[in-house]
Amino acid sequence: MKIVIAGAGEVGTHLAKMLSNEEQDIIIMDTTEAKLAALENYNLMAYRGSATSFANMRDVKVGTADMFIGVTPYEARNILACQIAKSMGAKRTVARIDNDEYLAKKWQEYYAKIGVDDLIYPEFLAAGEIIAAIKRPWVRNWFEMLNGELILVGVKLRSNATFLDKQLKDLGEISRFMHICAIRRNRETIIPGGLDRVYENDIAYIATTRNHIKDVITVCGKQTFNAEKLFVMGGGEITEQLVRVAGDRFHIKIVEPDLERCHVLADTLPGVNIVHGDARDTDLLEEEGISDYDAFIALGDSSEANILGCMMAKEHGVRKTVAQVENLQYVNEAEALNIGSIVNKKLLASSRIFQIMLDSDLDNAKCLAIHDAEVSELIIKDGARVTRCEVKDLSMPYGITIAGLVRDGVGQLVRGNTRLQGGDHVVVFCLSGSIHKIEKAFK
Repeated sequence: MKIVIAGAGEVGTHLAKMLSNEEQDIIIMDTTEAKLAALENYNLMAYRGSATSFANMRDVKVGTADMFIGVTPYEARNILACQIAKSMGAKRTVARIDNDEYLAKKWQEYYAKIGVDDLIYPEFLAAGEIIAAIKRPWVRNWFEMLNGELILVGVKLRSNATFLDKQLKDLGEISRFMHICAIRRNRETIIPGGLDRVYENDIAYIATTRNHIKDVITVCGKQTFNAEKLFVMGGGEITEQLVRVAGDRFHIKIVEPDLERCHVLADTLPGVNIVHGDARDTDLLEEEGISDYDAFIALGDSSEANILGCMMAKEHGVRKTVAQVENLQYVNEAEALNIGSIVNKKLLASSRIFQIMLDSDLDNAKCLAIHDAEVSELIIKDGARVTRCEVKDLSMPYGITIAGLVRDGVGQLVRGNTRLQGGDHVVVFCLSGSIHKIEKAFK
């Protein structure tokens, strides 16, 4: 698959690195030589030029691209670049945008007509992820398909989980309502077999059906609660999107260190309590009644400050914390700390683009972003190779496991004797570098 990426910023660079491991033909364009130089050791072609230049787009042969992705910092350039790429023959185009208005369904036909097939707004994706984390405070990650008929959760296990230290094949009654399809341990994601065990401080990725969520909560030793009051550190773009997505469901207080930004937020977010100050200041936290809040959401510009802020909030008794950690090298470390859920918009954007690559139904499908793994929804085609035998005989490639499926609108776990059928919606968990194996295995 030939993929041309315009923009070697944070999102574009991460995408290029990830996709270069997927046996794809990757070209990344940028006008800044220094940004491209940082990618010279990866299996891709770096081209200095502009995606809004017809001559430069001809040079990279964008007309032969299976996918063109515009992720420069400039929304208008991304949209224009997609128009140019489409006019030259690119099969599919994706543009990063900065305006949630464009995501409305009523504008989809318009963008398709002008050559933009899909829109990606990382900050909007991050806001949605945060809302999901707050609504379900007992999980680190939550993924659902077809109105929650099948659910995949990531849960940090503590000493009170009932199935610790047991081989998965011996879980007995528990295995009737949940399937542990992956384990995150010591900065590594493991696709387990029947002889593997889960231990305290592991993050277990568990597939279940919605009628058994309470059972999963119980065996994982978790408690749930309804969060009503949110304390937000930082007043950036994700914070704005968070308030808009949340609507009037929560009482929200935002602490922002930049006074001018506070004035902007007060004008754009009426009804939200805006405080000028540093949320890492213990005295300020106590003055603002941090211990009375149900959730602390750290969305500052510094990953380190966000991690520290969550740790301080935990010390003040806040039950749920969420940290924006944009430095990918810190994600592993942050997962090992007691700071709750982690949000990284680069991972969210790359997950959504992976989903587009797999050509799934984006109206129903979502993607779960994990540091070294992806979760995707696929629809099995009639006559696909995976429908010809039972799951235990499929010889799935290493790094891929089927978490569960929805058939005829009903979610179910996948057993060894399950036989996939055309039309099944299947949730696939795969390690990074395995997406090309999914495409081959499920044809």
